[in-house]
This record gives sequence, C-alpha cells and structure tokens, in this order.
Amino acid sequence: MSRIVRASKVRHVYCEPAKQEFQYHGLRISSATGDHNYIKANTTFLAYAVTTGGGALTVVPLADCGKLDPCLPVLDGHKGAVLDFDFNPFDEHMLASGGDDCTVKVWALPRGGLTENIMDPVVNMAEHQKKVTVVRYHPTAENVLATGSADSTVKIWDVQRAESVATCADSEQLIQDVVWSYDGSLLATSAKDKFLRIVDPRNGEIVQKVLAHDGAKTSKLTFLGAGGNLCSVGFTRSSKRQFKVWDPRNLEKPLATCDIDQGAGVIMPFFDEGTNLLYLAGKGDGNIRYFEITGEAPFQFHVGDYRASSPAKGIAIVPKRSCDVTRCEVTRFLKLTKNSVEPLSFICPRKSDVFQPDLFPDAYAGKAALSADDFFAGKNASPILASLDPKDRAAMAGEEAPTSTLKPLKTARELEAELTSAKAYILQLRSSLEEHGVDIPTAPATLMA
Repeated sequence: MSRIVRASKVRHVYCEPAKQEFQYHGLRISSATGDHNYIKANTTFLAYAVTTGGGALTVVPLADCGKLDPCLPVLDGHKGAVLDFDFNPFDEHMLASGGDDCTVKVWALPRGGLTENIMDPVVNMAEHQKKVTVVRYHPTAENVLATGSADSTVKIWDVQRAESVATCADSEQLIQDVVWSYDGSLLATSAKDKFLRIVDPRNGEIVQKVLAHDGAKTSKLTFLGAGGNLCSVGFTRSSKRQFKVWDPRNLEKPLATCDIDQGAGVIMPFFDEGTNLLYLAGKGDGNIRYFEITGEAPFQFHVGDYRASSPAKGIAIVPKRSCDVTRCEVTRFLKLTKNSVEPLSFICPRKSDVFQPDLFPDAYAGKAALSADDFFAGKNASPILASLDPKDRAAMAGEEAPTSTLKPLKTARELEAELTSAKAYILQLRSSLEEHGVDIPTAPATLMA
C-alpha cells in the first residue's frame, strides 16, 4: 500500500547544536527553583539570573562566547531572587525584571554591556503584594508592561509613569504565565487554579475563561502569531504532558489536543511566525519537539524531535532577525544548563544558496507601532515588520537603531535634595525682596517646613 506524505516546507527541519567554542561556559547560575525560564535574549545580549546573596542577573554580549569570567558585573537591585525578566523589544539596552521582593524594576544597560555592578534601576514599581512571577513587554506599544504575581493579580503598567493602569484580579491563586496576542490587544493568562483566561489589558476585565488542563502542575502559554490562535501546555489528570490549541474568541472547547509523553518537567512553548513551527522545550530534560501549526483541522502536525542528554534549566528564543538566512537557520534558541548556555540552530535545508522568501517572510523589526498613551486610549496596531533579505538589510544598515523614550525617575533622596535646594533659594529671594522694601505675602507653613 502506498503512503501519502503530507507536503510541507518544514518537513526536513533539524537542530544543529553550536560547537564548544561558540557556547558560553563557566556560568554562576541562580540556585532559585521554579518553572521560570531564567534566560532571555535579544539581538545584542543574553541575560540570566546569577547566584548572589540577594537577587541579581547579568547581561552578556552575544559575541562574547567561550569561557565567561565568574565575577561578571551584575544588575543587583532586588532583595530576593530574580524570577523573570524581559528585554524591551524596542530598545536593546533596556530590561525589566521581577522577583521575590515583590518589585518590578527597569534597568538601563550601557552601550557596550555591563562594565560594573548597577544597583539602581531607572524605574522601580512596587504595587504587587507577593513575588513577581512573570514579566512581559507589550509587542507593539512602547513602555507598556504586563506582570503576574503570586498575589493572584496581573498588572498592566505604564512604565514611563511607573504606575499600573489596569489590574486583573479574577484568580485567587499564583499566576503562572502571561502572554500578549500578536498585536497586543489581548492578554492570556494561566494560573495555579488551572484556568486559562483571556483578559482585556486596558481594564483588566475577563473576556473569557476555561479550565484548560486537568493536571495540577504548571501551565504555560503562547499565541500562535497573526492567525490569532493560542497554545496552552500543561498536564492531564494522569500527569501526561499535553498541549492544546484554542481559538481565544471561543474557549468552549479546544481546536486540538495532543498528549506528548509522561515526562515530569514543565514544557516551555515558543512559536516561529515565519515557518508556523511550534517548539515545545522540556524543562529538566534535553528534548525539544516541534510541530507545524495550520489554520484548519487537525491544526497541528508533528515535524520532529531534538534530543540531548543535558537537561535544560531554561530556554530563550533569539529574535528572528538574528538568524543566519544564508544557511537557512529558521530559529535559534539559547539553552541554559547548570553552568553553560548552548546555542541551538534549527535548519531547514535547501539546495539553493539564494535567499528563501518562503522561509523568511518579513519579520518583527523591533520598532514600536504605538505609544503607551495611544495604547491605553484604545488603539491597536500590528507589529512593524522588516525584510530579512540580506540585500534589503544592507540597504537599511545605516539606519539608527531605535531607542526607548523612557526617562529615569528620580529617587526619594534626589527629590529631597532638590526640595532643600529650592527652599534655600526661596529664602534667599525673600531676603533680597525684603531688603528692597517689597511686601511679600506670607507663605503657607507647610511650604517652608
């Protein structure tokens, strides 16, 4: 009997681990435990949580592979372990972090990377009542941040004003994941109460919710690109790992359900828009499974598995514009182990060396489409895209990289010093005016206190 093979442009995708000299060795990884990733990357840096007396993370230029200095400078402002962090998608040198100390902090990185410890963030936000478990920047609006906490709330922040604009408090248990939709018009959250929630990020109201997975272990989420569907990963009642595909407009039942295996570790999902590949990386094991996502039933097709003996403490996906299109590298991950970071390249082999537009359609450009004010006023916008063709990128090479408009907020000590200086100046002016016989109204007692 003949077997019909489904046609797919990604059927032959495989993983190619980096050679030893292109890995990062000698890392002092944070000893904090949990279902967090502990590593993130952009096109310039990788960041990971480190072991310190309090809570810190370090940032390393991607070009600095090899054996790392065990005493790298750190961002050291948290009083407890750093649990999650996220790079600003519109400024490679800005990063937000959350931790055990219930605070959310935003850091400014020097242009060449860290050269000394930085103790003071440019923004400090302290409205959560328990540890901050999730930190996610908005994909299209500048200075908009979502955070989840063990206090059972999800907060949406205007980072420039250092204040939360909306709060979702529907859950009564720890928030496990928070993800933005493709254009950032919706949030999806998972919590320890097993519910998947769709949230309006401008007012914190629940649009829909459903019991997503029967198992008690952590559930993670990712939106599946511009198509709008959503993937949840969790466990069955019998502790099998599984994923489901949902239409967020109707959560009555999943579009697809796929049981994976009997593994114990939480699965971290990632989606590549250009190839429609969903990657499922096991935390605590070395496996990455990948599936092609489609817009019609059965909605998912298994493509392949990458298996390795070294367990992953965390996984970060590198922005698509960092991939090497000349070797058909469609996705790149950074795998965090107990003391190293291993780059993993997923390759889609092609016979021709020319640019492959079907594998590399225009991708996320790293430029904001909206201001925070526009977003909170109700506007939505799709991400700004840019060509991945080397010829087009060479023509754009002279363009200045986008930078954040975020201005550092002054500390209480700085404000107190300014107030003292202003009071002294007022007294000097009063004295001068009195010498010239000018009648001066009496100042309120609170002003001169």
